[in-house]
Amino acid sequence: MVKIDYINPHNMARPRGYSHAISVTGSHRTIYIGGQNAIDEKGNLIGKDSLKKQTKQVLTNILKVLEKSDAKLENVVKFNIYLVQGQNPQDGFEVFQQIWGDNQVYPTITVLFVAGLGHPDWLVEIDAVAIVP
Repeated sequence: MVKIDYINPHNMARPRGYSHAISVTGSHRTIYIGGQNAIDEKGNLIGKDSLKKQTKQVLTNILKVLEKSDAKLENVVKFNIYLVQGQNPQDGFEVFQQIWGDNQVYPTITVLFVAGLGHPDWLVEIDAVAIVP
């Protein structure tokens, strides 16, 4: 049996939309999802100048990988989010909240601002780690 503990110490600032740490104990399968961009199944960029649209496509791609791996969004324990400098992280967070829904158990999240990504029109890239019992 896999035990996932969401670690949010009471003597630290209460996290909103993420967990400080997650501990996984037991037999499990770990899925490492490489950096996803806002590219659809036909290879087209979705949302050229819109962080919200790009974030939605990136998360859609992550959901597809999870589904193919017999996992769900709730299995994600870690997101690394790379934003091009000048983007408002709140725009992407709003999309995340819509997709995450009412689930109050949040993964750990790191947000980094970068000078650029693999293509000049990409505004966001997200990689993830999921644990499946």
